[in-house]
Amino acid sequence: MTSRLFAALLVLTLAFRFWLGAAFPITGDEAYFIWWGWMPDWGFYDHPPMIGWWLAALSLVSKVEWWLRLPVIVQPALLALIVYWALPKLVPGVGEQRRLWAATLVLLAPVNVWNVFVTTDTPLIFFSVLSGLAWVRATQDDSRRWYLAAGLLLAGAVLSKYFAAILGFAYLVDVLRRRKSGAVTGLAIAYACTLPALALMAWWNSANCWPNYMFNFVNRHGDAGWSLKTPLLYAVTLIYVLGPPVLWLAWKNRRSASADSSSARALPGALGTLAWLPFLLFALLAGVKQIGLHWLLSFVPFTLIWLTLRLPPATLQKLGLFFAAFATLHIAAILMVSRLPLETWQKVRQYDGIVLTFEHEALARELEPYRKDRVLAMDGYSNAVTLGYNLRQYVAVFGEASSHARHDDLVTDFRALAGRNFLILRKSEPNPDDYRRYFREVTVDSFEVRGARFWRVKGEGFDYAAYRDGVLAGVRRKYYAIPTWLPQRACYMCDRYFPGEACRR
Repeated sequence: MTSRLFAALLVLTLAFRFWLGAAFPITGDEAYFIWWGWMPDWGFYDHPPMIGWWLAALSLVSKVEWWLRLPVIVQPALLALIVYWALPKLVPGVGEQRRLWAATLVLLAPVNVWNVFVTTDTPLIFFSVLSGLAWVRATQDDSRRWYLAAGLLLAGAVLSKYFAAILGFAYLVDVLRRRKSGAVTGLAIAYACTLPALALMAWWNSANCWPNYMFNFVNRHGDAGWSLKTPLLYAVTLIYVLGPPVLWLAWKNRRSASADSSSARALPGALGTLAWLPFLLFALLAGVKQIGLHWLLSFVPFTLIWLTLRLPPATLQKLGLFFAAFATLHIAAILMVSRLPLETWQKVRQYDGIVLTFEHEALARELEPYRKDRVLAMDGYSNAVTLGYNLRQYVAVFGEASSHARHDDLVTDFRALAGRNFLILRKSEPNPDDYRRYFREVTVDSFEVRGARFWRVKGEGFDYAAYRDGVLAGVRRKYYAIPTWLPQRACYMCDRYFPGEACRR
C-alpha cells in the first residue's frame, strides 16, 4: 500500500458514489428525512433532529438528489482521511503502512462502497467516530481537553440518534475497566456535555406527545420476542458489515499486537472496548429484535482500526486485497443491475414500490388533473413522502397506517380538511366501502405504469367527524397511550382532535 494507491482508491470510490448518488432516485426513508429538512423544527416524530437540520441547511442551496446526499457520499472518504490523520496521535510509533491500511479498510468496508442513502445514521456515524477517536486519545493521559471534545461530539451523536447511548455506555465500561480517578472525571465531563442535548429533546417531546419515547420504546416493538431467526440474521449481517474475513481474523489474532509499534501503549484498551462492546450488546438484543444493518455502521471503523493494529503485515495486506476485490465486485454488480430494464423485477413483491420510486414522472402525469383542487394522500407513510418528494407537494396519510407513519400526525390537521375532496393513491385494490363512511361520495379507478397497477380513490366531501371517530380515535388508543409518569406540556393528537381528554395510558 502506497499513498498514491490509496489516493487512487479514494478518487475512484468517490466517483462511483457521486454517480450512484445522482443516478438512484430518493428512497422512502430519505424522502421522510428530506421533508424534515423542508419543515424544520426542534424535534421530529421518531428520532432526534440533527439530520433534519443538516438537510434544512443543504436545501437552502439545492434540492437535487446528489446534493442532499452529499454528507453520506463523502462520508467514507472523510472517515478514511480522519483515521489516517488520527492514528499517530492514538498509537505512538504506528507505521505509515498501518495508517494507510487502516484508512483503506475504512474506505472499502462493504457498506461504505454503496451506501449513498442519507438517514439519521449519516450524522450519527460522523459524530460517533470522531467522539470515539477523541475518547481514545483522552485515555492516553486523561486529558480533560480531549474528554471535552469527546463529550461535545457525543452530544452531536445524541442529537442524531438514540443509539448514541451505546457509545456512551462503552465509555462507562472503559472507565470501570481502568478504575482511575482521572478517567471518572473525564467521563463526568463527557456526560455533562450531553445534558443540553438531552434537555432539548425532553423539552420538545413534552410538548409533542413524547413521540420519540413512544416510537422507540413502545410502538415499534410489536414483533419483538425470543427467536432463533434474529440472532442468525444478526450474525450474517455482522459478518457482511465488517467484511467476511474480519471476525475470523479478529479471533485468530485476539492476543497479538502489531510488531512495528514500539510503545507499550501500542494498542489502547479503550479502542478494544469501542471495537467490540457495541456488537456484543447488539448480539444480546438480537435474541428478541431484528437488528438493522445500519445500526452497526457507527462502530465498524473502531473494529477495523483495532484489527489493523493486530494483524501481521502479510495478513493485513491479504485482508486489504480482499476488501479491494469485494468492493470491485459490489461496483460491478451495481453497474450491471443499473443496465437492466425495470420490468426485470416485475415478479418481485415490492415491484409496485419500485415503480413508485423510479417512475415518478409517469405517476405525476396521472395525478396532475387532481393536484390543484384535491388533497393528495396515500395509505402508507413511506409511499406518501416518496410521492410528495417527487411532486414537491406534501402528500398526507389517509387511514391508520402503522407506527412508522406517525410523523404525518404532526403535519396534517384533518380538522382543516373538512369538506375537502381527496385523491387517495393506493398500490393495492381498495374496498370502496372502507371509504364511504368518510366521504359524501366515493369513486375508484386504476391505471398502470410499467406493469404495476395503482388505484385512485376519489372522495368527495370529507367528513371530519366520522374520520375522527373511525380512524383518529383508534390511532390515539394504539399509538398515544402515554405513560402517566411522563409530564405533558401539550399533545397535538389530543389537543387537536379530543380537547379536554388527555392522551394517557
